[in-house]
Amino acid sequence: MTPRANAPATRRSTTARRSATPAGAAAATAVAAGSIAAISIDDETTRSMVLWIPDWPSFAAARAEGLPLDAPLALIESGLVVACSAAARRDGVRRGLRLREAQSRCPSLIDLAFDPDLDARTFEPVIESVEELIPGVQILRPGIVMVRAQGPARYFGGEGIAAESLLGHLDSEKVPGARIGIADGPFAAEQAARQGRGRVSIIPADRSAEFLAPLPVSLLGMPDLAVLLKRLGLPTLGAFAALPPLEVRERFGAEGAAAHRLAAGLDGRRVSPRVHPDELDVEVHFEPPLDRIDQVTFGFRAAADTFIDRLAAMRLVCTAVRLEITSESGELSARGWLHPRSFTAAEVVDRVRWQLQGIGQIDSGLRSPIVRVRAVPQSLDETAHHEPGLWGGAPDAGIHHGLSRVQSMLGHAAVATLIPSGGRLLGDRQVLVPWGDREQAPRPIDRPWPGALTGMAPATVYPERLPCTLVTPTGESVAIDDRGVLNGPPAGFAPPGSGRVHPVGSWAGPWPVEERWWDQEASLKLDRFQIVDAEGQAWLVVVDAGGCWAEGKYD
Repeated sequence: MTPRANAPATRRSTTARRSATPAGAAAATAVAAGSIAAISIDDETTRSMVLWIPDWPSFAAARAEGLPLDAPLALIESGLVVACSAAARRDGVRRGLRLREAQSRCPSLIDLAFDPDLDARTFEPVIESVEELIPGVQILRPGIVMVRAQGPARYFGGEGIAAESLLGHLDSEKVPGARIGIADGPFAAEQAARQGRGRVSIIPADRSAEFLAPLPVSLLGMPDLAVLLKRLGLPTLGAFAALPPLEVRERFGAEGAAAHRLAAGLDGRRVSPRVHPDELDVEVHFEPPLDRIDQVTFGFRAAADTFIDRLAAMRLVCTAVRLEITSESGELSARGWLHPRSFTAAEVVDRVRWQLQGIGQIDSGLRSPIVRVRAVPQSLDETAHHEPGLWGGAPDAGIHHGLSRVQSMLGHAAVATLIPSGGRLLGDRQVLVPWGDREQAPRPIDRPWPGALTGMAPATVYPERLPCTLVTPTGESVAIDDRGVLNGPPAGFAPPGSGRVHPVGSWAGPWPVEERWWDQEASLKLDRFQIVDAEGQAWLVVVDAGGCWAEGKYD
């Protein structure tokens, strides 16, 4: 059976159906010989168009940091390279390398922390640009989107014209280097975009299997299966596709059977356009601009009611809201507010008032008139989880209200809460977070921290270490050499603020801490002692190259 000309975008594919019968064996032979398109099967594929922007994570990070797009850049996560720019690859940098090895291959390498949220956030304008020209976009991941090819081809008069029009539109939006692949099924279309020599690669209908045949099995995205197939002498997709489907399922299971269908060009996945969520934010513009706080809050009251009513209609409540206030001079005040339960309309208006008081005077005046107020929900939850208790609200709501009010008068960082964090030093293990901000420790607590003290911590930890005195029996300051040997046991100690040295009752240590020894500017090397003075007071003392310091006190 010969392939049909002008096959529709969603159709019965003409690739091989193989079985364990002699006819199936002949079909497998035909596949191996490269005549896959000449054998009929009953699987449907969708004519797909895939847009791929190479090195999107590096592109997004460079644009966010204001770096040249041709700079050698690597994104690092857990000490490994997870993405790199084309300039870095030319110097031998590859994904999976350790940072130190990547720097040895490319001395001018710029390393940044990998931020998947940045990828998604900066890719959103690109998606909107694509949707301006071609609707029905499905996001595979940041940097790759997919659409059905049938609609754009009909509208623009051909698949190639549609692809060139989309690339030209992206060029005008300053998104260079994008590529487009068109084939039967999303998998083949993505490989066409990646493997093609030009900016647009079109695989003719019913030829996807032939196109995929010489490509390596590693493209299936299943590393364990790829290793096994190579050991079995099946390094290419064509060799894997030539196996009988029933035997593949029996040998490799359901996942192997799905990979086998992809290798044979039988990608039955459909394009699922993204569904735009309902716009839950509210925005009020003031014309003319308002220069009094009471006027702004009164003008925003109706919008706050709409904001809460819209959520209530969807059986949702808002537990965190972001307020953006724009002045006539272009100044933007943006802040997230949390609530112990959920916001009411009056409480949203209160937050607007407090934020305005924070950028102006406490009574009524503002430095510049306000032209816009916007409220965006940051955290939503189901209404059923926030029903009031039998005996009314909890007392923490009043505490939250009062502290937020004080914070609006004194400043964002004036009211803070203490949260535990990871670290080796006591000062690193406690972090002050402004009231109302999300409590997220900068260093994970559950990671191993070699050198951190175990057991009971001092009740008092000084925000900044205080100078003290610790001497040996000969009167010399206690010091530790590079081999960790003391110049003498601690015999005398003078607490912070005391000029008199008293005998040491008992002591323990030293416990060394050494961080980033390879970086002279950021390195840290010190030793800690536990000292009990003559009065029975216990101290945690740090000795480093700068002297002796009291880090904490055991009250």
